[in-house]
Amino acid sequence: MKEKIKVLFICLGNICRSPAAEGAFKNLVKQRKLDHLFEIDSCGTSGYHDGELADPRTRKVAETRGIRLTHLSRKLTKSDLIHFDYLLVMDENNFHEVRSLTNESKIQDKILLFGKFRSDAGAPIVPDPYYKNETAFEKVQDLVEDCSLGFLNFLGEIE
Repeated sequence: MKEKIKVLFICLGNICRSPAAEGAFKNLVKQRKLDHLFEIDSCGTSGYHDGELADPRTRKVAETRGIRLTHLSRKLTKSDLIHFDYLLVMDENNFHEVRSLTNESKIQDKILLFGKFRSDAGAPIVPDPYYKNETAFEKVQDLVEDCSLGFLNFLGEIE
């Protein structure tokens, strides 16, 4: 059996963007009946919210789309850098923070801005909705769903 593709979504606190992205991507691969081919997780570059569920606004928006977020926040570890095949970060700050943890080009090559997989020509970031209203959380959910499809297409048709 082929080894699973290991994908890690990363934002600052692991309560808004990265759990939304994790949920969106899990939902997409489940709909495509590809979930057995993936290991999917999320984390934050900080440990501000370790052990907490995603922000209630993130969970509410995901729930309206049939996605139940049960992930508990955790901080990125050095072993994550080695274990995961793709480290998908939400913005430039996360990108630089994660890249600063290693000098190994093999690992640095796995660190990608998740927003680069969006279908339009917009900025390759997923903006932080934390200090904004619920509409910002809905836009983030739209974006992570779009980027999830783009990322799956990037990986190629897996059968």
